[in-house]
Amino acid sequence: MPTISTKGKLMPESPIRKLVPFAEASKKRGNKVYHLNIGQPDIKTPEVAIQAVKNADITVLEYSHSAGFDSYRTKLAAKYQETGLNINKDDIIITTGGSEALLFALGSTMDQGDEIIIPEPFYANYNGFATSSGVKVVPVISGIENGFALPAIADFEKLITPKTKAILICNPGNPTGYLYSEAEINQLAELVKKHDLFLIADEVYREFIYDQTDKHYSVMNVAGIEEHAIMIDSVSKRYSMCGARIGCMTSKNKEVMTAAMKFAQARLSPPTYAQIASEAALDTPQSYFDEVITEYKDRRDTLIEELQKIDGVVVSKPKGAFYCIAKLPVKNADDFAQWLLESYDLNGETVMVAPAAGFYSTPGVGLDEVRIAYVLNKQEIIKAAQILKAALTVYNK
Repeated sequence: MPTISTKGKLMPESPIRKLVPFAEASKKRGNKVYHLNIGQPDIKTPEVAIQAVKNADITVLEYSHSAGFDSYRTKLAAKYQETGLNINKDDIIITTGGSEALLFALGSTMDQGDEIIIPEPFYANYNGFATSSGVKVVPVISGIENGFALPAIADFEKLITPKTKAILICNPGNPTGYLYSEAEINQLAELVKKHDLFLIADEVYREFIYDQTDKHYSVMNVAGIEEHAIMIDSVSKRYSMCGARIGCMTSKNKEVMTAAMKFAQARLSPPTYAQIASEAALDTPQSYFDEVITEYKDRRDTLIEELQKIDGVVVSKPKGAFYCIAKLPVKNADDFAQWLLESYDLNGETVMVAPAAGFYSTPGVGLDEVRIAYVLNKQEIIKAAQILKAALTVYNK
């Protein structure tokens, strides 16, 4: 019998999606499941994007340019420039989601066995992207006690070897919601210059910042690291268009972008209808974002307030994105999350969370933590937290 590849065996299972069969079974038993496990916003997609697809006059659904529509890249670059980012259309390759942008970035900068340093906990699929690219993830641990702030630069330097090619951050962070300060970004900038590394920044949540005193600092705005910086972006969260699967890879480094273009050509082109929607979404009025940010800030504040009412739960207040990590009074959050779906309900209702161990690559870390996505309305967040509180009481008896 033929055997599958070692790479196939090593590909990690999604901690976000692996509990889906248990959630489906719970629903079949008649339970309502509150989904706190996945970053799928319930905010409506901008009407201008939906209408653009409906009104598209297409008789032949052709390939687009491998780098994406010229009109979209031009308009996207102009939008970036409006926010103070020095980005031109030739610095951008449109990709099939931020996921493909990350794969292109890894493929363009790293060889088999090279190493990438990532502060953990981190977006679980980074493990999968690294495995499929033959790259080794080297984690540097951040802690809930200081809100998952950037680890000390000395901790990074201890991990740098001749195989190290890049540092990857998510800003603001999934799954922590942490927003890196200007000082922290500048520290990383000095580090990558000193050791001649790439700094890859996943900035797909850049608009999701909730306190007026906070500001997003992009790696594309740091002087002196133009050849080092690679930015990853996506329409998924910004416009609540997860299903469009449109993102982009951006860099001033021409050699990197030339290499990435070869990967783009190998997959032919990003999807046409989704690009039409994404280009139109750039005309979304500011009022849309103002309402979205107000809504998510309210949800964040509600969730943190409710979690702090639960004995034994430790949580830090996220500054951005729409996630938080909560430390629970359990030994194994995987078992607890499965039990919630398999064996528990409160008046026919239960909760689905994402065990946080899958957001770490260090074995044995995060076993008592979960990631919670506050993508439900305020009333449902309150209800879900009440169910979680009652469930913990039963589970720990």
